[in-house]
Amino acid sequence: MQRAPRPAGATAGDADLVQRVLARDETAVRAVIAANNRRLYRLARGILRDDGEAEDVVQETYIKAFTHIESFRGDSSLATWLARIAINEALGRLRRQRSIAEWTSLADRPMEAQIIRFPLAAHDDPEKSMAQRQIRQVVERAIDELPEAFRLVFISRVIEGLNVEETADLLGVKPETVKTRLHRARVLLRDNVESKIGPIVMEAFPFAGRRCERLTAAVLERLGFN
Repeated sequence: MQRAPRPAGATAGDADLVQRVLARDETAVRAVIAANNRRLYRLARGILRDDGEAEDVVQETYIKAFTHIESFRGDSSLATWLARIAINEALGRLRRQRSIAEWTSLADRPMEAQIIRFPLAAHDDPEKSMAQRQIRQVVERAIDELPEAFRLVFISRVIEGLNVEETADLLGVKPETVKTRLHRARVLLRDNVESKIGPIVMEAFPFAGRRCERLTAAVLERLGFN
């Protein structure tokens, strides 16, 4: 029986970035953030289903990663290493939220992070822009309603475009489990919603522009860069 290929470890580019981060090269720090922001945000949001909480997780992920960058061994890619930190951070927050929800007597107070509203980018065609936003909202709500295990596989495979082996390595499951969960996720999504995913799926849960710049500035400030 043919053995499935093992996910690739760190590349020469990863090793170079890590060495530059260790030397406190601000350009390298910015490069790592720019390359990983969207994936980390989507994974965190896939677990927490809250924009503000997901953004906090991304920031904490970078702080933990950059302050312990010497622990990166290169067994997996730098992107996968960061994604695992983000997933663990998000799951930890989710467990704390559930614990508080179970034991607090202040059940009438919503325990949600403040969601920071960001201005939408201007488009030449307002009607097209509105239609795309509406469809994207339908897509995001449908994804949010998936069970957590299916949601993470769906985000990794369909939205992020990772292959089966990469997704299995990221989530710590078998490739067969990835295939099964993706199939179940597709079944659970309504046909009329799934048919709209194609043209705009890469637009879902955007994390770029001023939002990306603001998070980069916050991380650099916390790391002590001027």
